[in-house]
This record gives sequence, C-alpha cells and structure tokens, in this order.
Amino acid sequence: MSRLNPLQPRCIHLAILALGGQGGGVLVDWIVDLAEHAGWTAQSTSVAGVAQRTGATIYYIELIEPTPGLRPVMAQMAVPGDVDVLIAAELMEAGRAVQRGFVTPDRTTVITSNHRTFSVEEKMVPGNGVADSEAVLAILRQQSRQLVIDDMQALAVSQGSVISASLFGALAGSGALPFSQAEFEAVVERSGVGVTPSLAALRAAVGVAQRAEPPPPPADPMLTAARPLPERAVAAGLQPLLDRIRRNFPEPAWNWLGEGIARVVDYQDAAYGHEYLDRVGHVLASAGERQAEAAVEAARWIAVAMSYDDVIRVADLKTRGERAARLRREVGAQATDVVGSEEYFHPRLEEIMGLLPRGLADWLDAWPRLKARLGLMLDRGRRIQTHTLRGHLQLRFMAGLRGRRRGNRRHAEETAHIEAWLVEVQRLLSQDAVLAIELLRCRRLVKGYSDTHARGSSRFDRLQRAARELAGRPDAGAALGRLREAALKDSEGRALAAQLHTLGLSA
Repeated sequence: MSRLNPLQPRCIHLAILALGGQGGGVLVDWIVDLAEHAGWTAQSTSVAGVAQRTGATIYYIELIEPTPGLRPVMAQMAVPGDVDVLIAAELMEAGRAVQRGFVTPDRTTVITSNHRTFSVEEKMVPGNGVADSEAVLAILRQQSRQLVIDDMQALAVSQGSVISASLFGALAGSGALPFSQAEFEAVVERSGVGVTPSLAALRAAVGVAQRAEPPPPPADPMLTAARPLPERAVAAGLQPLLDRIRRNFPEPAWNWLGEGIARVVDYQDAAYGHEYLDRVGHVLASAGERQAEAAVEAARWIAVAMSYDDVIRVADLKTRGERAARLRREVGAQATDVVGSEEYFHPRLEEIMGLLPRGLADWLDAWPRLKARLGLMLDRGRRIQTHTLRGHLQLRFMAGLRGRRRGNRRHAEETAHIEAWLVEVQRLLSQDAVLAIELLRCRRLVKGYSDTHARGSSRFDRLQRAARELAGRPDAGAALGRLREAALKDSEGRALAAQLHTLGLSA
C-alpha cells in the first residue's frame, strides 16, 4: 500500500459483506464521506445478495490518496488477493469472504462480528445444521494479517445503536485507514441521525479493536442444560404437576420433566400437562433397570411430540408481546419509534382442514371436487401486517382456536401418531432397552409444519420400521442411532438411504 511514484498513488481496497437490514449501505456512505473530506478520491459499488438469506450484499470501496491534476480509474468490484480491509457483519460471511479469496494473510485486516444469523441452508438440515463457528475462527486467525472480532451486534445494541456504527468504530480502532478517530467521529456527526448512540457505539468498538485478545465465540444455545425444577409453580393450578413429578418420577429426570411441563402447558393447558405425565409414566412402567435414562429421554421427546407446530401455535407465537419487544431490540428502536412487521403465510389445504373438527374434515374428503375448489380459494400466500389492528386480530383469532384444538383433525392425527410410537417404545423396552431409548430420540426428526413436518414424519416412520427390523440384533440400538444421525444430515435423505443400504435394510 506504500506510494511508489506520483503515477502510483496509495490505493486502499475495502470489501464489506452485510445482510439486509444491517446497515451496509450506511457504513459504505460513512467510509466514502470520511475519505472525501480528507481530500481522497472514493468510489463504491455493490452486488446484491440472493433473497431468503442465502448470501450477503458485497460492497466494494476504493480509496485513492489525493492526485492533483489526475483523475484515477477505479475498479468496479473486489478482486481476490487484492483486498486490504474486509468487514463482515456476521461471522459466517467472514468465512465466505475467505472462500472467495478476499482475505490474504500478509495483507488483509479482517473486522467481523462473531454473532450468528443462521442461513437457510443451516435451517433446512433436519438436525443441527449450524456451521462450526470455531472452525471459521481458526481459519480467520490463520488467513488474516490482523483480526478484529467481537459481538458487534450486542455492542451496538448496548449503546442503543446499530451494527454499522460499531463496525465503523472497529475500523477506526484497527488503524487500517490513515484517518484519526476524530475524523471518524466527525463523519457520524455530519450524518445528523442517531448521533449520540452511534458515537457511543463507535467509541466502544474502538476499544474492542485495540484490545489484544479477542473474546471467545458465543456459547452454542443447543448445548444449554435443563433448568432446575422450581419448588413452587408460578400459578397455583400448576403446583400439582410439580408435586406429581417429585412423587412419581426418578430424580434424574425432574429437571427435564419440568421443562416438558412448561412447554406443553404453554402450548395448551394444565390438563395437557397431566396427559404428558401420564404418557411418560406409561413408558417408565416398562423401563426396568434403565428407568432413569428412559425417563430423561421420554421427558424430552414426548414434550416435543405433544407441542407439535400447527397454524394455531404459529399465530400465537407471532402475536406475543415478548416477540414484539425482541423485534424492537433487534432493530434498535427507541421508545417513540413505530416498528412494523409483515408475516408471510402459505398454509396448504391440509393445514386448513387440520383446523376443522375431524368429522367435518372426513366428510370433505368424500367430496374431492369440493375440496379442489376450496384449495383454489385457500391455498395461496398471504402477507399479514401484525402491527396493524386488522392483521393482529386475524392472528389472534387463529391463536384463540387453541381451546378447540383437541377436537380438530390435526390433533387426532398427531395423538394417534404419538400413541403408536409410544406403544412401540414400550414393547421394545422389555426386549432391548437401548433400542427403545434410541427410538425415543428419533422423535427429533419431526418438527415444523406443512412440507417440513411431512418430510420429518416420513423419515421418522421409516426409522420406526427400521427399529422393528433391527430388533434382535446385538447392535440394534447403535445401528438405529446411526440411522437417526444420517437422517438429520441432509434434507434430501441421501445419507439415510446410504446408511440403510449399509445395514442391509430396505429404503
């Protein structure tokens, strides 16, 4: 980057990777304003990412020191091996920048946040598809000349600002640009919007950039243990459930049973909580010496099965006050700001019929032409603005159908599916407890609703058949565990098909 002669002025190349809503454009404008006020020539371009969170927008900036009487010609996009500063607003985007060749060990300063915004590919995997943050960090440390990393999102929110301000401050503190902190702060002051919180976030990030050791990556929420079972319930009507857990179940399962009770009661009501404990109790009656382990797994996965996702549940979650508060925190809204949200729904006819009483839904099945006409009317995408009275009331009406859930077709189907599963578990417990416990864990495959639920249920049913086929083998439990892990690896089912073939089972 050193100046060799007047015809080769100092040129600094910056690449910025930011997702929609992370203020990448604002950050670019600030950097351009910073350079131009210092007399430098600046040019910025951008290449938009693909929709549905499959890629970030890539912004490219070239800064050239003053060239009196000369008009420099600048590039239109970042070139691998020719980037001096790489700024990523999310950890995996920094990793993708390395893949693209934007990070060079003896040249590139990398500034990135270590928080995660999960991609569609990570969410599509039936199991835990979250990419390994530690592996990305190791690569960044190896490939970058200088690495500035922290949770820039949390830092900005703590100052009442947004991530673009903290990234701008990290750039100032890194020393990668030949401008003083005062010049960086002057840019924010000239912007005239959110000046005080933006300056606070900038100054805090300067300190982060000047710190020698970066913090460890955030803990994986998937590894969080169950909370201790409380002594007293939050409501008097729930206390009998806690007393029943302590009275009738082994202590190693108490915490997980408490989590299960919290989940199913929030999903339906206290009576549903007693149904949940009934089912866990029936499983334990057949558990023998493996009672404690069976109790823990039954507590976890029966609760998951009983709190299946349906349209009622989705509508309830999207209209809760805590969700609105979380959205306000995420966008950094002030108390006087109005925050709107638009929800996307595309329920199939099957989901609509699942809300009907089972008798009525069965009657409609006998009239395929009528069903086809209803499908044309109902099977279409909808956008509902939940911040408006009309949109909020629409979803609250759907959520209010919770009291009628026990009488609808979907609940009858889910209940029958759960009962068939637990009957098989109880049968296997008396023959092969390890295999039975692995079958309990297979419920992890069933989640979501619509097509996602259908795919997961199909694979779960296949593993339940595999459990029957494997019964009697000495390694049956371990084999079913391998099948479950294979089923969780990809959404297409290739890994599961390969593992079934290896075990000599039909696909």
